[in-house]
Amino acid sequence: MEPTATLVSLRGLAKSFGRGAGRIEALRGISMDIDNREFVAIMGPSGSGKSTCMNILGCLDVPDGGHYRFSGVDVGAISQDQRALLRRHYIGFVFQGYNLLPRTSAVENVELPLLYRRIPARDRRVMAMKALEDVGLANWAGHAPNELSGGQQQRVAIARAIVTSPSLLLADEPTGNLDTARSREIMDLLVQLNRDKGITIAMVTHEADMAAYAHRIIGFRDGLIETDGVTERAA
Repeated sequence: MEPTATLVSLRGLAKSFGRGAGRIEALRGISMDIDNREFVAIMGPSGSGKSTCMNILGCLDVPDGGHYRFSGVDVGAISQDQRALLRRHYIGFVFQGYNLLPRTSAVENVELPLLYRRIPARDRRVMAMKALEDVGLANWAGHAPNELSGGQQQRVAIARAIVTSPSLLLADEPTGNLDTARSREIMDLLVQLNRDKGITIAMVTHEADMAAYAHRIIGFRDGLIETDGVTERAA
């Protein structure tokens, strides 16, 4: 897939759930672009549509209407298997709850996406160790999640997300379970990955001080984009 200046392009994206009186319009025709190497924060109250949007961006769900283009590819026009390949090769995920395998070492957790890509074991280990080095945890490679702090577990989760060198990193409340100091460390790391590795980042957060680390903040409300503006960092 050849890179384009605009990595993500949404036009008139709509998504609803349920039927009849119970029908909920989660997205009501939103349009937005995210450029390559951009860091975007997505904010909004519960039920605003931001999580539905992220699921569509991550090819975990499909819209009812509108168009989603990823690096110029019309995602709605490709098969479910092709969407799975796009997700596997071009998109990384970071979640609030880390989602690490509990009885598996940090380096083995980071290797997991490479198993799905059938990377040989020796190469997997080299790539996973490099990813752990990138997040400052190379010396903790042999430790299980219960031997790591919350901040360290999130760093392992980020290493797992970047080990495949994704074009897009989707982060869903990545600091939600962390104290202020650890939250700032994780945000500094995301800024570094965006700046030094050129990874495009879209992050959902409820915290305005965390959103301020991004280049741009997009505000959702009632299934619509209410605000879209640059931050002081981008100015």
